[in-house]
Amino acid sequence: MIRTAFFDMGNVLTFFSHERMCQQDAEVCDSDATEIARIFFETTLETDFECGRVSKQQFHQRFEEELGHSVDFERLEHAGSDIFRLNEEILPVLDELKSRGIRLIVLSNTNASHVDFIRAEFDLLHRFDDYVFSHEAGAMKPDAAIYDVALSKANCEANECFYTDDIEAYILAAREFNIQAEVFTDVATLKQHLTDRGAL
Repeated sequence: MIRTAFFDMGNVLTFFSHERMCQQDAEVCDSDATEIARIFFETTLETDFECGRVSKQQFHQRFEEELGHSVDFERLEHAGSDIFRLNEEILPVLDELKSRGIRLIVLSNTNASHVDFIRAEFDLLHRFDDYVFSHEAGAMKPDAAIYDVALSKANCEANECFYTDDIEAYILAAREFNIQAEVFTDVATLKQHLTDRGAL
């Protein structure tokens, strides 16, 4: 019996584009997307932000240091966050699970800026009972620590939990905790996984 369902956010609940992020940030910074990608992905800055080791303000300061000149904080944050679109097809699945009394929790590697944007822009996060965001948990999937946090919020046994994510390594890590986990490919397949377990 499934009592709690964990959902990844990026490319499950929403879709996003790192390419768009780098291009939009480059426009704000009067730079190019290659340089922005270097700052994000060839330094520890993005990982530090997603693990909560730096605040929004510290992220901005370090970004400016890497870039070599100042950039407006609010414009940079918006450009780097306006990269999501809602997976509207999954909303009825969430609502059906909720109506059946299943606890819903977001389990996501993400940062504070992206969470704030998604919360403001989409009719999504209020559907959930709790959240495990990497920047709050201090750990990122597939680190064991973030699954420990997730299970502490599940209010049930690990084998009564279902989890879906688009990244196989994160699914395999969850299975090590006896969580019933499946790679997300599309909503139809997700519904079948849930139906097979009696959750839908």
